[in-house]
Amino acid sequence: MDPKNSPIQNYLSYALAAAHRKVSTSLNARLRKHGIQVEAWRILETLEAGDRLTMGELAEIVLMNPPTLTKLVDRLVSDGLVHRQVARNDHRQVNVLPTALGRKRMVQIRQEIQDQDAMLLEKLGDSQSQQLIQLLRGIV
Repeated sequence: MDPKNSPIQNYLSYALAAAHRKVSTSLNARLRKHGIQVEAWRILETLEAGDRLTMGELAEIVLMNPPTLTKLVDRLVSDGLVHRQVARNDHRQVNVLPTALGRKRMVQIRQEIQDQDAMLLEKLGDSQSQQLIQLLRGIV
């Protein structure tokens, strides 16, 4: 049977998973050239906004479970891309902040992300891209 004619192709859940896999695979290949994982990019991009986020807040935004986030942040600290700081409001919490090197690396890899998005925009067009973003946000 031709995989493109499989009945599973008609399920929205499958179509979303297949699209995610295709985009993630492409993005992973782009970022691998810079020695960065997609999840690390999400962290650096989120921290670039300048908000002082706790590990729990960061985990939610970057779509990771807290233990996995902790391990990746440990690696980013070792690589000199981020540092931890005791939260100002609650000394039991920790904020993660980008270092100067982390900000520099983010600038370097941002073009890869923008190129990836441009490729998708070319396929879908501006109107459909914006519509897709709104529809997906509705699911989330």
